[in-house]
Amino acid sequence: MKADKFKFFREMTLRICSSLDIEEALTRAFEYLGKFIPADTISLSYVDTDNRHMFPVAMVAREGFTALWDELFTPVPLDDEFLQFVLEKETQDHFISTYNSPNGLPEAVIRCFPDLKSRSSIGINLMIRDEQIGVLIISADGLNRYTTEHTALLESIKEPIALAMSNTRRYTELKRVKDLLDEDNRSLIADFERVSGSEVIGGDFGLREVMEMVRRVAPSGSPALLLGETGTGKEIIANAIHMASPRRDGPMIRMQCGAIPETLLDSELFGHEKGAFTGASERKRGRFERANGGTLFLDEIGELSLDAQVKFLRVLQEKQFERVGGIQTISVDTRVIAATHRDLEQMVQDGLFREDLWYRLNILPIRIPPLRLRRDDIPSMALYFVQRKAHEMNLEITPQIDESTMERLKKYDWPGNVRELQNIVERALILSQGNVLSIPPLAPLKSRPQQNAVTDATTIQTMDEAIAEHIRRTLEQTNGRVAGSDGAAKILQMNPSTLRFRMKRLGITLSKTQRSLT
Repeated sequence: MKADKFKFFREMTLRICSSLDIEEALTRAFEYLGKFIPADTISLSYVDTDNRHMFPVAMVAREGFTALWDELFTPVPLDDEFLQFVLEKETQDHFISTYNSPNGLPEAVIRCFPDLKSRSSIGINLMIRDEQIGVLIISADGLNRYTTEHTALLESIKEPIALAMSNTRRYTELKRVKDLLDEDNRSLIADFERVSGSEVIGGDFGLREVMEMVRRVAPSGSPALLLGETGTGKEIIANAIHMASPRRDGPMIRMQCGAIPETLLDSELFGHEKGAFTGASERKRGRFERANGGTLFLDEIGELSLDAQVKFLRVLQEKQFERVGGIQTISVDTRVIAATHRDLEQMVQDGLFREDLWYRLNILPIRIPPLRLRRDDIPSMALYFVQRKAHEMNLEITPQIDESTMERLKKYDWPGNVRELQNIVERALILSQGNVLSIPPLAPLKSRPQQNAVTDATTIQTMDEAIAEHIRRTLEQTNGRVAGSDGAAKILQMNPSTLRFRMKRLGITLSKTQRSLT
């Protein structure tokens, strides 16, 4: 079909500029172009002459649209021959080149689109203000498919194409940055809600030595290790380190290692590419990548499997990783703060924690004392929680704690530490009426059993305690295996289902290493 040059210019411009979406604009242009010019494919590439690279972006063929560009796509390097070729075209104002045979095609173009070796093609250098921003290539099967008339038609639309492609590229980049910012914003909002009101109460008293260590540790970029019982406020100390460090303006990303299933751990830490596994419908950045320039807080680091510890150690040492399903190495500048209530040194001896990772994390250990060893902090903490929770609950009157109640709080052993104190205060506020906070009697003090301690001969156990201890010893003997010919159920002469039910009732849990063997 013979084309009217002015109508062709108008219709192609309308289609090219009809949408900022590259798929829609390129597809509509391809459909109209094919009525006047042989076209089996039309492909777009961006050119970065400063860094000497070309990035394939998209291609439309008769089978449909194909997105080629990716922020991690390996760019095609531009050699001196290709750059000289572009310079000559610019100097001669010949921005359109016809290749009715593969002879003469720049090697960089063939590396991007190897199918052009068996086709005729026309290349359009997309220029804005004498700067090349990209290349549009139209190809058709067979040789000698293009004429000077085809070239003349394309000559008329080279400028609208260049402007449209430049706008589309900027729109795509802005959209990608916006999506990343939205993701970070959602994460930061969630993190802020978790740590709002996380002032370090007791920094001048029971936590004086801890805060002194925080001040020393914060300026460095080395990993920090927080040790302490559950509920002592390790996350608050981690936040204090971050806010006192040069990274305070960067993100503070948190992850509870024990809450992530083993199958999803790599994805959570390192991210994944679209299609990397079932359900991976889009690319996701991992915690390390999101914490770039800031701090990554890994709570309960002792829950990581040995396999995950190997990968984690590599990132600590090299500050590089690959997303799940990806091939591009990503470099990050992320500071790691790890925390655990477990005895990592004992876990190293038991073969449950890698020794090299232990030494890497144990550079700046900070041990947070339990609440029972800093009883002078209890009054200020209790008052703080009363005021904060009363505000959150929109109470008209903030109840006060009388002296006798405060003395009871100070004498209590607090096995759940600060978290238990916070929960008791909140429960009391819900149940209390009047100006005085009523806190019911607390459980009597009990000596805290040590892990792996042998039962004293003078201590009389309850039946449940004796059964639980017997089951635990049997599970240790079978490395956590419950069923099977060498399982604990066989030794105890019990049905495996009955044993599991009994374990659940008695609160007996298996370590991750033991669960992998069951």
